[in-house]
Amino acid sequence: MFSFIKRKSRKVDSSTTPANTRSASRQEDHNTGSVQSSASASESKPVGLSSSLAKTRRGFADSMADFILGKKSINAAMIDDLETRLLSADVGMDATSTIIDALHNNLSRKAINNEAALHHTLAEVMKLILQPCEQALILDENTRPFVILVVGINGTGKTTSIGKLANFFKQQGKSVLLAAGDTFRAAAVEQLQEWGKRNAVPVVAQGTGADPASVIFDAVESASSKKIDVVIADTAGRLHTQDNLMEELKKIKRVLAKIDPNAPHETLLVMDAGFGQNALHQAEQFHHSIGLTGLAVTKLDGTAKGGILFSIAETLKLPVRFIGVGEGINDLRPFHADEFVEALLE
Repeated sequence: MFSFIKRKSRKVDSSTTPANTRSASRQEDHNTGSVQSSASASESKPVGLSSSLAKTRRGFADSMADFILGKKSINAAMIDDLETRLLSADVGMDATSTIIDALHNNLSRKAINNEAALHHTLAEVMKLILQPCEQALILDENTRPFVILVVGINGTGKTTSIGKLANFFKQQGKSVLLAAGDTFRAAAVEQLQEWGKRNAVPVVAQGTGADPASVIFDAVESASSKKIDVVIADTAGRLHTQDNLMEELKKIKRVLAKIDPNAPHETLLVMDAGFGQNALHQAEQFHHSIGLTGLAVTKLDGTAKGGILFSIAETLKLPVRFIGVGEGINDLRPFHADEFVEALLE
């Protein structure tokens, strides 16, 4: 029996559906740049992944439970119906086809004959799709500073994610320096400086309108002289269609290469899961323009489109380094494929 069928009649606790925190995070990126909306949450315990994926699970798992409930056997028509439900969760056409083909194959071999077997097979196929993307961001101990260039469009939680990344590495015993390379957006520098204070890490910054490449260059040189382990560089939020801003990213990478031919050592795209397939297209363009090495998929707690991770895995085949599942400072966490699928199908 699908475990989520039992959950059908369970009342949903409003505390696990943080719609207000999602809007607060968007306001941070688009308006004043204040980080006060997550200040109180920063001291809280990490949000459980299961509760964070509640919206996606209700959209996909519960609707499937409604369909299967009362059926005595599993047939091809039921699996075909599952295709629509996967697509509605933004699993994507390629990943959906992989899942459906695997289910049909198992059905024809009579390996699926009841709800439990369907649940098990579905979970295993989903895990196989996501597992290649489960690649943790490992710092090279022989590289100091290890430079992480963080990119993305406005509204994805990019600067907030940088603050949480700083906390993540500090918890690993690493020294961190932040570079305020977003000199384009008003209040972006102040926002990053606030995160620096909260994490007790230094921030290298200049004024609005300064050359981002120069700011980040200075930050890396400063970190090198002080033997700091990690530099996390913010950049201006940009649409993937803005050629001038994409060229700016290329310039930053060229300037960093003058210090270290391998820098930046990680080019991390922060993408909002709620953007669905649009986020996927944005990632493709960023990757084509500057070459991404990893992804941080944020705001999974506020969307019914958490299935976008499967589309990312099947299409981009890029490492998913982190997922954002809440507003707390500890709610940006390394991605684990099996844990994600189990929480989704719980």
